[in-house]
Amino acid sequence: MDVKVKILRYNPEVVDEAEWKTYSVTLQPTDRVLDALHKVKWEQDGTLTFRRSCAHGVCGSDAMRINGRNRLACKTLIKDLNPEKEITVEPIKGLPVLKDLVVDMEPFFDAYRSVMPFLVTSGHEPTRERIQSQADRDRFDDTTKCILCAACTTSCPVFWSDGQYFGPQAIVGAHRFIFDSRDEGTEQRLEILNDKEGVWRCRTTFNCTDACPRGIEVTKAIQEVKRALIFRRV
Repeated sequence: MDVKVKILRYNPEVVDEAEWKTYSVTLQPTDRVLDALHKVKWEQDGTLTFRRSCAHGVCGSDAMRINGRNRLACKTLIKDLNPEKEITVEPIKGLPVLKDLVVDMEPFFDAYRSVMPFLVTSGHEPTRERIQSQADRDRFDDTTKCILCAACTTSCPVFWSDGQYFGPQAIVGAHRFIFDSRDEGTEQRLEILNDKEGVWRCRTTFNCTDACPRGIEVTKAIQEVKRALIFRRV
């Protein structure tokens, strides 16, 4: 089928503002949006710039706004987008656009790093693995699925209007360790998230949960961190 793909193009070395350009490509219904972008880049306009790596929904590189919703281009099938109509592709919102569909991810990763996304322990390093029950492991299983694609954070209207907000992903990253029975850094992380730009900025719109390509219940995780802050126990 012939599909029209409308892409928001931006090259700061050439123009001051982004502009839409439409391309016609021949695709199979089971092709992905990533395939459409490849066809445009390889067959029509080699200057089109976007990120992608594994192409299997694991690396999180190709998050973008497709028909107005945050999705992974490698996981979005053409047949699921009503291909009889024009398909729009633009960069995720809230982060500076470097070129075309590529955004500056550093503010996003800065927020992630700030919540200490690593295991904090004391004493001597054990000679064997740190034992954990299945129930304890299940407690934070959902938030281990995060692939750092930024789809949740850049779907958040609070993040769009306030770039200082940690964003949903950083809170999910903190949740994964706050509720880990082996970790000893819970109080530190809770204090970090108790900041005015932390969990209390969340307005519970569920955009983040809807946007997550891994099916993580992001809003639920944020609420659990709020409760942990209120009661100071996990």
